[in-house]
Amino acid sequence: MTAEQGGGATHLRVQRKAADKSWVTLDGPLSHRGGKRKEAPPAPLLPPQGPAFAGWSMGDVAGVARHHHVPCAFALSLLLFMAVEYTIPMVPSTSLPLDIGFILTKSLHSVLAANLALNTVLAALNTVFVGMQTLYILWTFVVEGRPRPTIAALFMFTCRGILGCSTQLPLPHGFLGSGVDFPVGNVSFFLFFSGHVAGAVIASLDMRRARRRGMAWAFDALNLLQSVRLLASRGHYTIDLAVGVGAGFVFDVLAGKYEESRWKPAGEHRQACCSGRSG
Repeated sequence: MTAEQGGGATHLRVQRKAADKSWVTLDGPLSHRGGKRKEAPPAPLLPPQGPAFAGWSMGDVAGVARHHHVPCAFALSLLLFMAVEYTIPMVPSTSLPLDIGFILTKSLHSVLAANLALNTVLAALNTVFVGMQTLYILWTFVVEGRPRPTIAALFMFTCRGILGCSTQLPLPHGFLGSGVDFPVGNVSFFLFFSGHVAGAVIASLDMRRARRRGMAWAFDALNLLQSVRLLASRGHYTIDLAVGVGAGFVFDVLAGKYEESRWKPAGEHRQACCSGRSG
């Protein structure tokens, strides 16, 4: 830790060792009263040097198109979907929802509807996969002392419960339930969004952080098969599964932010987190 004087404020520079064994430098100004850090003023809406586009040239614009393909593709997709949204026919309130996933899995749905024993077997295998997710997430916390996946799962299921209560979607037409499906007993459940998918994503992301890439790829493959089975059995709408994937990423990031906000001095943060002591 070092303190540097200059410009009427003292800057405190602290180095701590991050999880990847690299050193992270925290640098910020301190006021002279009580040692509290003085926050920087908000950034002006109009930069002092003028608007950014004033300095653009045709070469800069061409360079964006040449070197930043992904943002340019998103810009084109924005224009495309604006045209689609403003011209697509709306589904009447008296009609069934139009779901692309249901259309793509129509033949699989027919197979499961004609063979309920197969539907039950697939439901049981899916429940085993949910158990694998749960076991892994709890293992990382209870055995390995890494709470991030557990925190992410708690955040995720809390948000899912709030959204599920806020908007209760109708059960998809042709739903094929099973007594061995999770939640076991064929009881009621929230459709939006899929906790099956989000939980698998949270576990897979942690596996990659822990360099268990083989396990992560296996979970991703099982998650894909799970999604196909949920669509074929009409257990979820396509949007439930897509948002489930995004939710897994979002709540994993939020759990990481929470860990960072509770960071303790080197060597203390993990012990304090798992022992419940605060400092």
